[in-house]
Amino acid sequence: MKELSTIGIDLAKTIFYVHGADQSGKKLFNKKLLRNQVLEFFVNLKPCLVGMEAGGATHYWAREIQKLGHEVKIMAPQFVKPYIKSNKTDSNDAEGICEAVTRPSMRFVSFKTIAQQDIQSVHRIRERLVKSRTALACEIRGLLSEYGIVLPKGIREIKKRLPDILADDENNLTSFTRELIQDLLTELLEKNKSVLRYDKYILRIHKENPIAQRLTTIPGIGELTATAIVANVGDPRQFKNGREFAAYLGLVPKQRSSGGKHNLLGISKRGDKYIRTMLVHGARVMVAFNDRYTDRIPKRTKWISGVRERRGFCKAAVAVANKNARIAWSLMMKDEDYNAAI
Repeated sequence: MKELSTIGIDLAKTIFYVHGADQSGKKLFNKKLLRNQVLEFFVNLKPCLVGMEAGGATHYWAREIQKLGHEVKIMAPQFVKPYIKSNKTDSNDAEGICEAVTRPSMRFVSFKTIAQQDIQSVHRIRERLVKSRTALACEIRGLLSEYGIVLPKGIREIKKRLPDILADDENNLTSFTRELIQDLLTELLEKNKSVLRYDKYILRIHKENPIAQRLTTIPGIGELTATAIVANVGDPRQFKNGREFAAYLGLVPKQRSSGGKHNLLGISKRGDKYIRTMLVHGARVMVAFNDRYTDRIPKRTKWISGVRERRGFCKAAVAVANKNARIAWSLMMKDEDYNAAI
């Protein structure tokens, strides 16, 4: 039997499939494993290259298998799909992963440490709470509009005006509706407290992480964005340059080019939507209040003004987000703070 060189593993909750191949790519085995058999299977193998798709629990398995002496590489599912032949089955997926991981042009995902996953968990929970709070605020506003009461947008406005509306006996609200709205207000205040509690967690993480502190020296990047980047990017060296990092976040144009004609469309929106959204929101603030930063960062404010005049507000915001992403990569690589004079 030829020596095993590469293994593709299709991850799941209970049933895993592994496909092994030799150095020439010839199939050696394709077998099914139960969850409790996976690590035992890899313990008994000589060190080899192990490929897997990015997904749920991928980083856990990557860390555990790497501890056993194997080289582990993670790939995005969309890059593996072209290598899967015939029908969609777990065994075919494992075979496709095994072939894809050996391609010299393949792009890989760096797996996260436990500390990074802790930070990411805080962000994910906070994101869900914010969405839930926003949905609840919209529900309150929508219900009140049915009674002729219109509230401005914003959580602050609801908290400020709703107690007076509930106390007003001359509006069209019935006593039963007042009880319902009061319940919704109580729930909204509780959700808001939860969001503020997670904000404190993120501030604590920021104070304890020197990389996050360095990133917040960039105008337009705050504690939320900085800690999210730290959680997502383990080693900045996985990107060749800042432009590649910006492309990874989906902040570069899509292309539809052919025959020597280059056609650039809107941004690609690939990568982590959460980080991209926060970078763009921070950039929108920078563009909106650009005049306030004239003394601090004259070169940059002049550039932002020029882009806004030529391209408009939204495109200028995306351009600033792209530049901030590239600067963030540079600061992580060089271990330096942002220098406004450069």
